[in-house]
Amino acid sequence: MEKADRGNFGTKLGIILATAGGAVGLGNVWRFPFVTGQNGGAAFILIYIACVLLLGIPVMLCEMIIGRHAHANTARAYTVLSKGKPWKWIGFLGVLTSALILGYYGVVSGWTLQYVFTSLAGHIHGTPEAFQQHFQSFITHPIQPILWLILLMGMAHLIIIRGVEEGIEKASKIMMPLLFVLLIVLMCCSLMLPNASKGVEFLFKPDFSKVTGKTVLEALGQAFFSLSIAMGCLCTYASYFTKETRLTMSALQIAGLDTLVAILSGLVIFPAALSVGIQPDSGPSLIFITLPNVFESAFGSIPVVEYLVSFSFYLLLTIAALTSFISIHEVSTSFLKEELHVHRKNAARMVSCYGILMGALCSLSMGDRSWLRLFGMNLFDFFDWFTANCCLPTGAFFTCLFIGWYVDRKIIRDEMSNWGTVKTPHLKAFSFMVRYVCPLLIFFIFLHQFGII
Repeated sequence: MEKADRGNFGTKLGIILATAGGAVGLGNVWRFPFVTGQNGGAAFILIYIACVLLLGIPVMLCEMIIGRHAHANTARAYTVLSKGKPWKWIGFLGVLTSALILGYYGVVSGWTLQYVFTSLAGHIHGTPEAFQQHFQSFITHPIQPILWLILLMGMAHLIIIRGVEEGIEKASKIMMPLLFVLLIVLMCCSLMLPNASKGVEFLFKPDFSKVTGKTVLEALGQAFFSLSIAMGCLCTYASYFTKETRLTMSALQIAGLDTLVAILSGLVIFPAALSVGIQPDSGPSLIFITLPNVFESAFGSIPVVEYLVSFSFYLLLTIAALTSFISIHEVSTSFLKEELHVHRKNAARMVSCYGILMGALCSLSMGDRSWLRLFGMNLFDFFDWFTANCCLPTGAFFTCLFIGWYVDRKIIRDEMSNWGTVKTPHLKAFSFMVRYVCPLLIFFIFLHQFGII
């Protein structure tokens, strides 16, 4: 059995980079650009930023308060604060949600890793139809995606077993700066293309005539998912925060970095796509089918540039996927370590083996295997739908009610003020938001996901 000391993040920079890395994922680099493209560009970004302030940061603070106060894994943290009441099941839901996400998200993360090696070998060439055929052939192959999943899982596992400060924090201090360097280099390449100004204008010139109720709901949903709310990640990482960590400032910095990554990704994708006449609103196929075509059309006249751009972009995707994948893995690892009282390495092995098994089933379900289906969907699509539409909104909704209406006001005041050492003029506004505004916004997201509004 390990010592009771769970470990903490060692530095303020480590806290911000690790927690921001947990939030930054494929949703920032892939989903944000195509949702922005579908909803009119700059006007959507302004609404998105407002949604981050109104919904994202208050709910992040709720999870941080719970995690740091209890100094325990997500399930136990809610149990400690609920004092035996049914609120404790919100924590168990968070652990379940992250466990379900671990499998199918690992599959997608493995795809990005495969494209790193494909681009490194210089094999990303051809017509749009060829890119489509290559992608479909790869994701339905019975073996290849699983091998990349195992490799990705192995990378995450080696980081997790080293612990919080020596593993997660040190890895984040390497990967997050590298992610920003790659983003800036790719942005510069994209902005140097002919007619790149069209993409910049699309991204930063608001056209409010395109704003509808659906645009606002899409922005709410993007803010919700981009910040990894209700997955247990924020609560788990906050349990490793020191008492000196300023929760409100940390939430603002993490949300700011998360939004910056999304906007920089837009500055990579929009100028490049619009410079060659391709609309960046092609949905989930954007990064694996549309963008290889964009890179070949935009940089194909100089093969070495196309090669470097493709490799750098998919390396960027892999880093983004891996940082968030590690945080999802840590939720289950810390749960098993503390609830089963096993060594961290053994807990991590259990989670990694489970993730590979679940991921393999999700990957196999992408092919013609009718037995790997639930409710008319293959396992990959079902777990994606179930976690996004049911688990995450439910967990976030009840977390707001838990903090807003049940948890002792003194606990909230102490955590947000660092026991009276930090001024908290925003405390009443925070309380109002999590009691009334955030639950209402999450309820709207829930209805929108089911097509009711």
